[in-house]
Amino acid sequence: MSRLPRSALCAKPSRVSPSDDANRPYVVITGDTHAGASVGMYREYLDPAYRDEFDAWRSAYRNPSKKHLGSKKTKNWDSAERRADLESDGVVAEVLFPNTVPPFYGKAFHVSPPPRADQYERWRAGTRAHNRWLADFCAQEPVRRAGIGLIHLNDIDDAIEDVHWIAEHGLRGGVLLPLPALDDLHLKQLTSPDYDPLWAAIQDCDLVVNQHSGQGCPNYGSDPGGEALWVLEMPFFVQRGFCQLILGGVFERFPKLRYILTESGSAWAPGLLRQMDGVHMGMKMGMMGEVDYSESQALKEPPSFYARRNCWYGASFPSPRDIRGRDFVGRDRILWGNDYPHYEGCYPYSRENMRLAFPDVDPAEVRMMLGENAAALYGFDLEALRPHAEKIGITPEQVAIPLDEIPDSACPAFQRARYERGRAAGS
Repeated sequence: MSRLPRSALCAKPSRVSPSDDANRPYVVITGDTHAGASVGMYREYLDPAYRDEFDAWRSAYRNPSKKHLGSKKTKNWDSAERRADLESDGVVAEVLFPNTVPPFYGKAFHVSPPPRADQYERWRAGTRAHNRWLADFCAQEPVRRAGIGLIHLNDIDDAIEDVHWIAEHGLRGGVLLPLPALDDLHLKQLTSPDYDPLWAAIQDCDLVVNQHSGQGCPNYGSDPGGEALWVLEMPFFVQRGFCQLILGGVFERFPKLRYILTESGSAWAPGLLRQMDGVHMGMKMGMMGEVDYSESQALKEPPSFYARRNCWYGASFPSPRDIRGRDFVGRDRILWGNDYPHYEGCYPYSRENMRLAFPDVDPAEVRMMLGENAAALYGFDLEALRPHAEKIGITPEQVAIPLDEIPDSACPAFQRARYERGRAAGS
């Protein structure tokens, strides 16, 4: 598949009057879905040199998530089923993160640690197979799908080669940037200038840098509380990527880079950015308390400047708290998502999530967060999507109705709302 020109993908001016446009249904784009081939499907996308080794690995492979067996797994790769599901949920287009297990992996890419040196060659073969499959999958729905390609940080030349492949094959979702944990000692942290050639390549290819919840956590082992600590601390560790790129001066050196952290909400951002600005101001003055920072390299601008210019927030299944911070982070920087087909996502209750998050928000701002921001970041053609959106009919009037009954769902936004309402009622 050849890469579509950005002029063919970007939103076109509306031909209706502003008053008519304000009442039109929202063009809903989910900035967070997951997809992947079945383990067997990946074989044909592997370099032939790895297929015998794949066959041996495949014969010993056991699915790590038995609950995903059955009808749910086909949602990852069945194009017609996926389109019908999303339309029934009010969605006309999607940004696709990985989900299934690539060849030679033990679990999905976005929750796997970066490969060790002895794993790297095979794991890269597996992720390249995924990228090939994803390019074909997105080509089935090029207006509706923006696929995110996978890269590694073990070898920068290899990573740059994969970046160019992703750009040339139409994966306009960009790249999913690995996030080394503190115990991934074989890789340098994202603050290292060694990665500058990679940032330059991504910037030159006009690709989005994506990170996703689940990345960057250390190995908690099997001690009691390890799983709970993983859930509790995951937001902190994934936000380290955001902090490293800003404080490490990556956006200062590469001002056209675009970065988004997805499925991490946005309620955390105002407080963290104020903290980062405070650290910056102290170091700029040369002293923080009794610590001398006069020789330290401080950014030219406060961290919040780079966040406002270079960063977006994939506030999947947002809560009202995520939306309240929009004035600080920018109304044009928050993307709604439903996390399809994950159980923790708001599918099939996306309409209810919209009513939970947006009932008292200006419809012009809702329109931005439900679709226009994703279109601007990832190059969706809003006019091409509008007929589908009008057929589905998610209207400003519907979204403005406050949600009275919380769906019986595993989605954290609904669980939190039920908990908070129960506390408010004294139960």
